[in-house]
Amino acid sequence: MIVAFFGHRDFIADDERREKIISILNDLVGDNAVEFYLGGYGHFDAFAYRCCTSFAKTHRNASLVFVTPYITEEYQRKHLTEIKKQYHSVIYPEIENVPKRFAITYRNRYMVEKADLIICYLKREYGGAFQAIKYAERKGKRIINIAEKTKYN
Repeated sequence: MIVAFFGHRDFIADDERREKIISILNDLVGDNAVEFYLGGYGHFDAFAYRCCTSFAKTHRNASLVFVTPYITEEYQRKHLTEIKKQYHSVIYPEIENVPKRFAITYRNRYMVEKADLIICYLKREYGGAFQAIKYAERKGKRIINIAEKTKYN
């Protein structure tokens, strides 16, 4: 199973939302093998990373995967060395011919296409997270928005 995360960069973390994500993961993933596809930008991504790290500590079949939008030498030198210490693996989608300003959008589409489940925090109808979730809806993906009332609230 692959679980991807999308949310606003100005997200504010709290214990209630952390417990909600852990509950979702326990219910829908359990002890099954899972890869968490994470983007690593902004507050929601950092929050999702912490939740997945916590889940992985008690679930040996969980793996944290950083999906990078860039593969330039400069980016690797500045970021990937540290990222490789934090994640179990790094994936670079085949988007090297995409203009740099669209790289995150194409990376997000890759994550959506691979994901079996998408957990998001979406409160507004603009931005990269919104575009990714709209794409996921068109693809018929299972999406849980922790900003809305669900059985996990």
